[in-house]
Amino acid sequence: MIRILLVDDQPLIRAGFRALLDAEDDMTVVGEAADGAAGVTLAREHRPDVALVDAQMPVVDGIEATRRIAADPDLSRVHVVMLTNYGFDEYVFAALRAGACGFLVKDSEPADLIAAVRVAARGDALLSPSITRKLISEFVSRPPEARASVGMDVLTRREREVVALVARGLSNDEIATHMVISPTTAKTHVSRAMVKLRARDRAQLVVFAYEAGLVTPRRS
Repeated sequence: MIRILLVDDQPLIRAGFRALLDAEDDMTVVGEAADGAAGVTLAREHRPDVALVDAQMPVVDGIEATRRIAADPDLSRVHVVMLTNYGFDEYVFAALRAGACGFLVKDSEPADLIAAVRVAARGDALLSPSITRKLISEFVSRPPEARASVGMDVLTRREREVVALVARGLSNDEIATHMVISPTTAKTHVSRAMVKLRARDRAQLVVFAYEAGLVTPRRS
């Protein structure tokens, strides 16, 4: 059973999401919060598998709530999905750096919401190639001094190559094909890179890769 926490200051949004999620045989909503501070408290109380967190909320916003959840070792298995009102906004990049595994537009189709929760519960990142391109564009638009430096010297040459492919939106199977290795080996390289860089998931690997200059963004 996938246990879900809803954190959003709009009661109608929470009610709609709860109705959709509770209708699934393998999902249950274990708590609701109307602000980020209450959301963090409930995350610590219920230890959900997935937390759907609104970006803009009173008291404590979604970015800070995500950061607090990600920083708590006891909540390492909580996968945060940031809820946004637009396909891509200024909160997304900050959310991924804070520890979110991806993001979901609030007006997504019901089937997309259900699928997103299942993807997040598996520990995968909610970053399609199109979203990755938008993430890159946001990164490129930032002045150089605003970009944090991430050292890749802890990675082997093979691991750096894998991280670069992750940053381009490739799945483990696609990485395996590209590098002519087995999917299991590709997954192992990705996992080791995440451990060495202390990245919670593939989404953060994408951010780290571009911040470190491991991948050169393409300008249009």
